[in-house]
Amino acid sequence: MVNVNLKNVTKRFGDVIAVDHLTVQIDEGELCTFLGPSGCGKTSTLRCIAGFYFPDEGEIFFGNKLVNSIPPFKRNTGMVFQNYALWPHMDVFDNIAYGLKVRKVQQNKLRERVKAILDLVHLEGLENRWPSQLSGGQQQRVALARALVIEPDVLLLDEPLSNLDAKLRVDMRTEIKKIQKKLKISTIYVTHDQEEALCISDKVVVMNKGKVQQIGRPRQIYEQPVNSFVADFIGVANFIRGKITDIDEERLIFCVETEYDFNIEALFERDFVINMDVLVTVRPEAIVVYSQGKVPEGMNSIEGVIRLTNYYGDVMEYEIETSWGSILRATIHNPIHTNTFHEKDHISAGFKREDVKLIKL
Repeated sequence: MVNVNLKNVTKRFGDVIAVDHLTVQIDEGELCTFLGPSGCGKTSTLRCIAGFYFPDEGEIFFGNKLVNSIPPFKRNTGMVFQNYALWPHMDVFDNIAYGLKVRKVQQNKLRERVKAILDLVHLEGLENRWPSQLSGGQQQRVALARALVIEPDVLLLDEPLSNLDAKLRVDMRTEIKKIQKKLKISTIYVTHDQEEALCISDKVVVMNKGKVQQIGRPRQIYEQPVNSFVADFIGVANFIRGKITDIDEERLIFCVETEYDFNIEALFERDFVINMDVLVTVRPEAIVVYSQGKVPEGMNSIEGVIRLTNYYGDVMEYEIETSWGSILRATIHNPIHTNTFHEKDHISAGFKREDVKLIKL
């Protein structure tokens, strides 16, 4: 195991800055995900770490070793590509063993390591099949086994599940997480799937337009976004602009006057002061839908009309048109045990002070 330390890394392609002064440390045995929309620089960052690109500025360390100018085959990384990149003329065994053969590992040791990795990724008995005879999930396991069998210092995964169907994605990400924890290998994982990143990661690096927006644990990223991009990209958020007009020092509560002339209360935070312009954010799952006027005392309340309902069995989603015409989204989990509302119902949306997050404008 090694840590991976990127210091002020920048990568340009002509006039385009793909990675813009990125600094982040991946600790030993940690699974770190680079997350962001297409074109944000996450794959370019991964390719710099792998050695396929050399950074124009900055430094990349594996442990205490500077690897900026070291070619990929000397970095001892295992790479899992988005399209699997299996050799079609080799069977499963030879695909997995390829890296060991290049390293001239003795035949008996080679067979022993391939067998062990086949067991680890649950491909035992399939070693003589061709890639064309495998399902997408099995091909992905072969690609993962090929990366792991060389016992790399760092495992790199570039959107490894994007070609799989929804259920198989969930199954495979669970398997990857279990294997990574068992081997305790430092792992860098690139994805644009927010749910995948939150589920699988020890640390998440959110990127946009080549720049890091926020680095933190999954729960921290979701519950304490530092700006509107992170709040909107990670899950779903409701946004209302406002200004802090008062602080209740006894209850440590902010009073925020919104752009629509009603007030919202939020818990006190040190970095916010009176007269500061803020963006009020509330997650849909923090909103409870009540019959009109029935919101309990002490909660924030917004009046509205149900315009759309989406039922998913375990979840009910409401789109609520507010009195000022914008849409408020609410997500009710386990709706079988709650009141169900219908389109055109007049309702009140309630949410607690502690569920209101303020972002500086």
